[in-house]
Amino acid sequence: MRQDLDSHWRRWLNPGRRRPGSGQSGPHDQPRTAIERDYDRVLFSTPVRRMADKTQVFPLDRSDSVRTRLTHSHEVANLARSVGIDLVFNQGIADGLPEAKRDVPALLATIGLAHDLGNPPFGHQGEDAIARWFEINRDEVLDDDPALTPAMKQDFLRFEGNAQTLRLLTKLQLINDDYGLNLTLASLAALVKYPVASDQTDRDRVTHKKHGYFQSERALMDEVWEGTGLAPGQRHPLTWVMEACDDIAYSVLDAEDAVKKGLLSFSDTIAFLRHEAPDDPVVVAVCDAAAAEHKAYRQERLSPDELNDISMQTFRIRAIGALMEAIGEVFIESLPAMAEDGFGRELVDASRGGPLLAALKACNWQHAYRHKSVLRVELTGLTVIHGLMDAFWYAITRREERNDPASPRATPLAGYLYQRISENYRRVFESPGNPMPIRYREAQLLTDMISGMTDSFAVSLYEEFREVGFRPTTQA
Repeated sequence: MRQDLDSHWRRWLNPGRRRPGSGQSGPHDQPRTAIERDYDRVLFSTPVRRMADKTQVFPLDRSDSVRTRLTHSHEVANLARSVGIDLVFNQGIADGLPEAKRDVPALLATIGLAHDLGNPPFGHQGEDAIARWFEINRDEVLDDDPALTPAMKQDFLRFEGNAQTLRLLTKLQLINDDYGLNLTLASLAALVKYPVASDQTDRDRVTHKKHGYFQSERALMDEVWEGTGLAPGQRHPLTWVMEACDDIAYSVLDAEDAVKKGLLSFSDTIAFLRHEAPDDPVVVAVCDAAAAEHKAYRQERLSPDELNDISMQTFRIRAIGALMEAIGEVFIESLPAMAEDGFGRELVDASRGGPLLAALKACNWQHAYRHKSVLRVELTGLTVIHGLMDAFWYAITRREERNDPASPRATPLAGYLYQRISENYRRVFESPGNPMPIRYREAQLLTDMISGMTDSFAVSLYEEFREVGFRPTTQA
């Protein structure tokens, strides 16, 4: 079985790139592997910097200590790379490929850093707001054009930040060709958490419950599957690791942020976890260790805020350590099934850390995600996104020639609003080589622009459009 898996790893870690003539290794004096360079390409890209002003849990939060999408993504990348180091140096995966010792940790760090790049402003609420706008305007925007297939319509009615991430990295970052950052086939394959299209989703399958690419990137996915030996719809094995690290990061660290914001205390968190899983050995061990250190900290002259803060830091270390150890164990056990596309559970859920993660998620849902302060700002995000989509749709579609996306806008206001769309997004939309139907391209330009915004930029642009006189009820 080890030899069989080594043959799989050779394809799963394919360092080839899609752009003709890119080569696999670059110059002979290049000290980095191709997959290591993927991480650098993502790190220095503009969308990574934008994540500093994108919501993780608490939209438009003024506290520098509360996590953003950027800090969350760096944390996921760090956890994923750590698992990768353990897998190649201690567990001996891909022993037949000497380069795997560098490539596996680098690939996991790359997809950990990139996994949320396509998320719109205001977090997952932003995804819901985009999908809701298309549902509200379905008759006018989607259903009146026979060129749109059902799958094309579902791309927007079920808008997905995961699919936008793939599009962002492969189409929207460089404007002189259709390869974007030109990442390796290995990184692209592992980046796709849900390797199905929007009309192929299945809530009963972990890997199919959402979609991971749009119809505009379908041909690209065929290339990726062919190059990595994965069957259409099959998830890359390392994607399971990244997804588990994402789950661990947001579940543990969102709990830490909730305490930092005063939504509950360290003692509240421990009490909740003990109540949810009183007999689970991992929950008991983590809570006992954190509570013992909390008791010791109480002997110091600490304010209540300081005591909560340092105690949650201790809890974070204990919880992450236990969960990371658990996913490493189950990954090794499950790798043969993953190679045959026969593994069907979330990695953490299948591990002994499952009850701890489930209890943390329940605590966060009750005390953080549904807190009135979060819900109030979510309403702001819905209003802002829908207002911007109304304005940009007006600008995109009000042009002199219906079949020429680059033709002049039909009104001065439409011209002004259209110029506020990022130039590289407009260039992709207007390109004569874009094979998608005009209406699909219009809708995709709209989602490209909205998804690329930061929280504060979206709010300021919404106010700007109101100041220049755009009113959806009078301009639509």
